[in-house]
Amino acid sequence: MRGKRSKQYRKLMQSYGMTFGFREPYQVLVDAQLIQDTSRFKMDLVVGLERVLHGKIKPMITQCSIRHLYTLPVPQSEKDPLILLAKSMERRRCNHHDLDEPLSTLECMSNVIDPKKSATNRNRYVVASQEEEVRRFCRGVRGVPLVYVKRSVMVLEPMAERTVGVKEGIEREKFRTGLRGKPGKRKRDPEEEQAGEGPEREKAELVDGEDKENIEKSVKKRKSRGPKGPNPLSIKKGKKEKPRTEEGDVELPTLAAGETEDGPDNGMTIIERTVDGTEPLGGKRKRKRKHKSGQMDELRHEIAKDNELSDAS
Repeated sequence: MRGKRSKQYRKLMQSYGMTFGFREPYQVLVDAQLIQDTSRFKMDLVVGLERVLHGKIKPMITQCSIRHLYTLPVPQSEKDPLILLAKSMERRRCNHHDLDEPLSTLECMSNVIDPKKSATNRNRYVVASQEEEVRRFCRGVRGVPLVYVKRSVMVLEPMAERTVGVKEGIEREKFRTGLRGKPGKRKRDPEEEQAGEGPEREKAELVDGEDKENIEKSVKKRKSRGPKGPNPLSIKKGKKEKPRTEEGDVELPTLAAGETEDGPDNGMTIIERTVDGTEPLGGKRKRKRKHKSGQMDELRHEIAKDNELSDAS
């Protein structure tokens, strides 16, 4: 199978899965004519169907189709392989085995695919048939993938118009639901509503109303977008101005006890003087500390005196 066609088939089966709930293993309903054609073209029926549908399959056949194989006007040696292949598939009961003659493929398959004539494929069958009448009937039923063999090539038909219409309607509904918000509650089927529909419907309406209020609140909370300001981390911080006194002088920081402006007090005193060299009035006179070199000279002088007194004595 070419890559382009294989990609189309994979997307097509994904669409059937998203819209109608098809899942692996796919239930493939096969007729007697397809078994004959695949045997004539030396094709592996199961492998070909899995390659076309891109997934595991569960081949099925009706009781009428098996009876058609028994009544083929061919030698028994040619019929036996076909009958064995049909018996290896799962048999789908059509309730036509009591009849003297088997029904045609169209009548039998139409009763299996759509027994209630509702134009819906409730059991999610994939129909593999060589008869044009059967495929024409299945195109009128919503959600029926069709497979057939053409010149030893297995082909998956594109979606029928009725199926495409259902798919587009479901997509539009999903789009509208996305605009309105999440659905409050799953809608009940008509059969479920017969048991009790009053209270459940009121609850669903309440839930839908709450969702609408939440949507309105979220719309109000949205901020209007305007010009953005600079990044606060990239702005240079301004310098803090020192507090000033009433006269306009800068207020000096208060110092702790035993501490000077240059650091902690090391025992040395500093005498503050005015510009003319005099000491400031009103301040406590501080004693000027003597330098260590003067103390050493006095110590040497005293030692020399002691030595002279000792020599004199």
